[in-house]
Amino acid sequence: MQVPRFESWRDKRRGISRTVSVVVVVVIIVLVVGGFVIATSQKSTSTSTSSTSASSTSSGSAAPSTLTMDDTTYPINGVNVLTFVDEVPWPDWFEISVYQPLVTANSTAEYQTGEVQFLPVLATGWTSTNDNSTYTFTLRQGVTFSNGDKFNAYQYWGELYGDYFLSGNSSGWWQSYSIFNMTNVNFGPSTIALMTQSGLINPTPQLLSIMSNSSWPIYVTGPNTIVFQLKAPFLSFLGTMVSYVGMTYDTQYVLNNGGFGTAAAVNTNFDTTPIPGTGPYTITGVDPNNYLTFAQSSSYWGANLTAQQVKGNPAIDPGHVKTAVVNFVPDDLARYTALSSGSAQLVAVDSTANWDLVTANPTVYSYTVLPAWSAEVSALSLNVNLYPTNITAVRQAIVRGINYTEINQDVFSGQMTPGMGPEYPLYSQYYDLGNLGPYQYNVTAAQDILKAANIDPSTLPTLVFRTVATCNFCESIAQIVESNLAQVGFTVSITSLSDAEYSAAYGNYANNVQNAAALGQISILGGETWAPGALTAADNWVSFVSNNSSWGNWAGYSNPSVQACINSFLTSSSASSTVSTCTTAQKAVYDDAPYAWLGYAKLWFYSGSLAWKSSEVKSFTLDPDWGGIDTMPLINTVVLE
Repeated sequence: MQVPRFESWRDKRRGISRTVSVVVVVVIIVLVVGGFVIATSQKSTSTSTSSTSASSTSSGSAAPSTLTMDDTTYPINGVNVLTFVDEVPWPDWFEISVYQPLVTANSTAEYQTGEVQFLPVLATGWTSTNDNSTYTFTLRQGVTFSNGDKFNAYQYWGELYGDYFLSGNSSGWWQSYSIFNMTNVNFGPSTIALMTQSGLINPTPQLLSIMSNSSWPIYVTGPNTIVFQLKAPFLSFLGTMVSYVGMTYDTQYVLNNGGFGTAAAVNTNFDTTPIPGTGPYTITGVDPNNYLTFAQSSSYWGANLTAQQVKGNPAIDPGHVKTAVVNFVPDDLARYTALSSGSAQLVAVDSTANWDLVTANPTVYSYTVLPAWSAEVSALSLNVNLYPTNITAVRQAIVRGINYTEINQDVFSGQMTPGMGPEYPLYSQYYDLGNLGPYQYNVTAAQDILKAANIDPSTLPTLVFRTVATCNFCESIAQIVESNLAQVGFTVSITSLSDAEYSAAYGNYANNVQNAAALGQISILGGETWAPGALTAADNWVSFVSNNSSWGNWAGYSNPSVQACINSFLTSSSASSTVSTCTTAQKAVYDDAPYAWLGYAKLWFYSGSLAWKSSEVKSFTLDPDWGGIDTMPLINTVVLE
């Protein structure tokens, strides 16, 4: 049910080119405290020069006025937030710091205790009906976008139906969650023309009558109130508002500057020209495939928030540096060099050699370690629509013929927690229902399954394992799987492709079924790895195993009992009923084996992590979607020493 949340087309929303780390981390000097990553050490100075990226210089005892972070992937679609409906730009470096949602998650509780709580940002509060089918939000008053335009319910209404229009009027436009009945909605060019003529800040009576039409699923009841009427109860609705379509931008500015475009041709002027947001920072510089620069907004509504208010809700923090730079630096050595020289305060480190240097110097460097309930999963998809992986016994043998411990130790430095998908451990109520446990490596059991099905693996065609050539750790996984499955009797051929080649054949469930022959028998889910795009217990179910999946069901898998579980998530107000239905579904997924679940990550980049000098960075907050939206810290929460 998710749309492309890929990282460099690898991993649904968390990928990036990562290399294998074989270092066993023996010293962990970072505390992940609910999204705040705390590190302390003595102070050092930082300087920088660079001809290919933006940079900052700081010295002395005062905290630097500029924050510099180096990442591995420049945002897909640049800064064009009209593509939020497609769950890009990714990585969303401007998440929350520029474009704020009505509601966000309490990262402190989420990362520290595994508890999911929701906090107001642009909403001051909300109510829901007893069956959780209708949600009413009261919006914060006195908020303006950075250009001075007023934020109100009319602006947000226009944004959301603009998203619907840009989706091609898809029923699953809300981050692929088909939770609204759009039957009575008649929104298109004529309505957009009326919006343009009227304006959204003070709409005409004609436009206001459309906005307040309660037969549409989203409608306003005044300038500061907006109602979401779902077609069925959905307990996790608030979790869908934390990211992408939940983020707000200045729709009036869009209308004044060329409009939305169309589903086939979104207005690309905004790829490099940022639409104003309401957050504590504005985007001040865009250098495509190089860097973005940010400055604190002089008009931020939360500029005078108290320390206590910010402590309770870090997402609304007005920020701690005047300017910030996020660089796209594809070379890992260059990123590590920037870190060691002081030209960047926070960087992504993911190569073996450089990760060794970070972990070998615990008095100098700190890095992010994720808790045991991490939502970041790595898995292999087994194509259920291509011979011979369309045979259940073959898939059952494959998942038992893989040495997960070897992959964990040799590829992920022992920093993966074994598990059973599709649910992730954060939602313990729905995780591994039936206590089936992860698949176990057992060559004899794999061979016995094939014998019982009268299958001689030596007579089967070669299994094609597709990988991304720039993903070194993917290549290492493939080589281990090739060796492991040879012991069972399978022959595996590894095919390394460019990002474009790898991703070209993948799409929604129907496309993956239709394109089965082009997808090979085995691939790494999402190209590399996967983190949720919406903070809901349903997210991985609707992505990996739904016949309505817009992106993520790379196995092309569907099962009636599994679909019943997904439907229960989206239509039931009873958690116990969903647990019962999904227990049956979990057994079906386990037995059908469309995926070999490698585990859940402890490191931010699986084989590496965010790193910084303990003397330079005091604290920051991570993406509430576990890196599914942003692979850097939230800019407004970073506190430098």
